[in-house]
Amino acid sequence: MRTIHLTLARLTTAAGLLLLGAAGCSSSSPTVPVDAGPVALRRLTAEQFTRSIHDVLGEHITVPSRIDPDDRRSGLLAVGASFASVTPSGFEKYEAAAAAVAEQALDASHRDDLVPCQPAAVTASDEVCARTFIERVGRRLFRRSLSQAETDARVEIANEAASTLRDFYAGLELGLMSLLVSPEFLFRVELAEPDPVRPSTMRLTSVSMASRLSYLLWDSTPDDELLAAGEDGDLVTENGLAAQVERMLVSPKLETGIRAIFSDLYDFQQFDDGLVRKDGALFPVYTQTLVEEAKEQTLRTIVSHLTADGDYRNLFTTRETFMTRGLGVAYRVPVATANGWEPYTFPEPSRRAGLLSHISFNALHSHPGRSSATLRGKFVREVLLCQDIPTPPADIDFSIVEDTQGELRTARERLEKHVASTACSGCHTLTDPIGLALESFDAIGMFREEENGAPIDTSGELDGIAYDDAIGMGQALRDNSALGPCLVRTLFRYAVGRGSEAGEETLLESLAARFAGSGYRVTELLREIVLSDGFRATSGPRDAEPSGEAP
Repeated sequence: MRTIHLTLARLTTAAGLLLLGAAGCSSSSPTVPVDAGPVALRRLTAEQFTRSIHDVLGEHITVPSRIDPDDRRSGLLAVGASFASVTPSGFEKYEAAAAAVAEQALDASHRDDLVPCQPAAVTASDEVCARTFIERVGRRLFRRSLSQAETDARVEIANEAASTLRDFYAGLELGLMSLLVSPEFLFRVELAEPDPVRPSTMRLTSVSMASRLSYLLWDSTPDDELLAAGEDGDLVTENGLAAQVERMLVSPKLETGIRAIFSDLYDFQQFDDGLVRKDGALFPVYTQTLVEEAKEQTLRTIVSHLTADGDYRNLFTTRETFMTRGLGVAYRVPVATANGWEPYTFPEPSRRAGLLSHISFNALHSHPGRSSATLRGKFVREVLLCQDIPTPPADIDFSIVEDTQGELRTARERLEKHVASTACSGCHTLTDPIGLALESFDAIGMFREEENGAPIDTSGELDGIAYDDAIGMGQALRDNSALGPCLVRTLFRYAVGRGSEAGEETLLESLAARFAGSGYRVTELLREIVLSDGFRATSGPRDAEPSGEAP
C-alpha cells in the first residue's frame, strides 16, 4: 500500500499542475464572429463519476456516494464543475471509492468480462497481461491513450502488489485503483493547439473534443468509436465532427444526456439530497417514493417530448406525461398499471398542463408547510426566462406571508399585504403574478380550489399577457419571446462549463434564431452548438479564481 500512496501523492501534484497549465483556444467562425472564452479543468459531477465507472467497468458496480459534493454556480452544476477542486478529505473519499469499485470490478464473477487476457498464474505477477489490462481500461477512464510512463507506473504497482500478495487480480485492483484516483479521470482535461488554418487562434485538440462532446450529449465517457475518432484527428475536421455528432444524436444514450441537462437546470439534485422536506402531518401522501417518482415523471416527459423532436416551448402546455399507481393517488387520476410506468394524458377539463403543473416542480418550489408563489415565480423568471431577481434585503419581515392561519386566508391576500412595502414590491411584482397562477397546487403539488375555506384566485399576467389560471399562464410562458433564447444561453453555458463572454453574444443571437427556425427542436440546437466555433474554440486557460461566482 505504500506504493499506491506514493503514486496518489504524485497524481495529486499533477492535478495542481494541470489546473495551471490546461490550454485553450480562440477561433472565429466564417459566418458568426466568435471571440471565445477560456477553458478550465472540470471535475466530474457525482453522476458523471458514477456513470463513467458503469460504462467502463460494469453496471453491476455499486459506486460509493460519499465523495466531495458538487458545486452549483451560475445556476448549473456544469459550471460549478470548472471551479470544483478535490480537498484532502475529499481525496480520501475518492481513494476509498476507488478501492470499493476496483474490488467489485475484478471480483471472481466479473473479472473475465473486463480483463482481456489470462495470467500465466493467478498467484504471481504477469507483466504482459497487466499491461494489456491497464492500457485498455486506462484509455477509457482517461478518455485518451495512456503515455508509456503512465502505463509503466500502473503496471509496476500491479506487479509489486501481485508478487507481495501472491494474487494477480489483487495486483490489478491496485493498478485500477491508481487510475480511478488520477486527476486524468476525476477531471475533464481540455487541451488546445494552434489552428493550422488560422495560426493566430487556438482550437481544442481532437482528443479533447471527444470528451467535451461525450459529456454534453451522453453525460459520460466517450465510447471506443468516439475515442478512435478523437485520436485519429477526425474531430478537428468539419466532416469528421459532423459524422460523430450525427451518430451521437441518434444514439439511445442521448436520452441520458438530455436527462442530465434538465436535471441540472431544474436543480433536481435537491430531491436526491433529501432537501425537499414536507410536514408529514399536513401532507401524509408525501413519501420518498412519491418524491422519486415525481422527479422521474418530469424527466420522462422532457426526454420523450424532446427526443421526438417536439417543440421545446410545448413542454409548458402539453397534457402528455407518464404516470405510476403511486403518482395517480397524488394526482387523483386512475392508473391501470399496477407496477411501473404508463403514458398518461390529462383530459381537457383538467386544470393541469405542462411541466409547471407537475408535482416535482411545485413540491421543489414550496416550503415544508405551505406553497410559495414567490419561489415558483422566481424559478420561471430566473431559470426559464434568464431574468435576474434581486436578493431581498436582510431585514425584510416575512411574518405576514408565513401566517397561514391568520385573518388573511389566501396566499394572494398575504402577499398583497406584504408587498405594500416599497422594499418588497419591485421583486414581488415580477414573481408573484406567475406563482399565484399555480396556487391551485399546494406545497406538494396536489390540486385544491380553496385555501383555509376561501376560493383561490389564480388570475394574473406575464409580461402583459393576462390569464385566468395555470393553463393560461403556461400558454403565456410558452409564447414568451425570452423562453427560447434563454434555453440557448443556458445550454451554451452547460456545454462549455462557464458563463458566456461578450465576444460570444453574436453567436448566441445566431443560435437563438436558428433554434426558432428549427421549430425549437432541442436536438437541432445541440447540433448547432457543437458545430459552432463557440464550442470548439477558446481564448486559453481561465485565470485562477479561488472564490466568488462564475462569470
